Amino acid sequence: MQKRKLGKLKLEVSALGLGCMGMSMGYGRADDQESIKTLHYAIEKGISFLDTSDLYGMGHNEILIGKALSGSRRDKVVLATKCGFVDMVKVDGSPQHIKKACDASLKRLGLEVIDLYYLHRADKNIPIEESVGAFADLVTAGKILHIGLSEVTPATLKRAATVHPITALQSEYSLWETKPESDILPLCDELDIGFVPYSPLSRGFLSGQYRKTENFEEGDFRRLLPKFQSTNLEHNLQIVDKLIRFSKDKGCTAAQLALAWLLAQGQNIVPIPGTRSIYRLNENIGALDVHLSAAELNEMRDFLKTHQAIGKQYPDEFNFEV
Repeated sequence: MQKRKLGKLKLEVSALGLGCMGMSMGYGRADDQESIKTLHYAIEKGISFLDTSDLYGMGHNEILIGKALSGSRRDKVVLATKCGFVDMVKVDGSPQHIKKACDASLKRLGLEVIDLYYLHRADKNIPIEESVGAFADLVTAGKILHIGLSEVTPATLKRAATVHPITALQSEYSLWETKPESDILPLCDELDIGFVPYSPLSRGFLSGQYRKTENFEEGDFRRLLPKFQSTNLEHNLQIVDKLIRFSKDKGCTAAQLALAWLLAQGQNIVPIPGTRSIYRLNENIGALDVHLSAAELNEMRDFLKTHQAIGKQYPDEFNFEV
């Protein structure tokens, strides 16, 4: 398995991680036993970077990961989890909440230390310096090893980095969501911060297996997202169709091409596609064998210049960026 290093502290992880949210929430019903089988298989295949949060299933996902990592598997992974959300719409970035949440996550995971601990969203009412200071205290206490942030502005990231080295920034980034390229990615390069794209397959749509939101069962989070609503989706599927045509010429799947494109954007980038299927996991791993030439990358970039996805990232009530 290819490896990459995140941040100044050079946290080494597999070049492709595994996002675990869908095993507990967001994308319809999941089966714990199948999820654990997928987690075990991922570790066997060398995926060493697992991503979870105390928000996912309101603790269920961390308990699930804890079960999957029992025994010798713990030493084979870099585990990332997050804190900050009190519920689906309220954020608490106070030092008191962060430290309490860390203890709760450690208990659910059955671990003594968290490898990479993110602030899931910055709190608009708490200076980021106070929040990161609490994370630094957790590092000193030996409860976490590395600090991460998620979906913050460049200004907030700069302020945070003055308090303690930030190992990774996590934001949505894909052929459907290229906003980080304008400011966050250059800043991560400047500050030597690793970048972890979540939803690198645009919640499954870049795989080409979906054409409309009506395919999803009731309660599936994707039904709410602006990019997936009728008029927006019709436009955005142009990118998917181009990807499918390109992937056929390349001899790979659309999902593999989408991941290979992300991997080619920089050595400090480690995508974390989510899946609870061994079949899809194998497909994602295959992206590591897809190599894009400079000409091919330029062709995809030229296409994106005239075919940007439309629609907000989240509904207005889920806008937490600070």
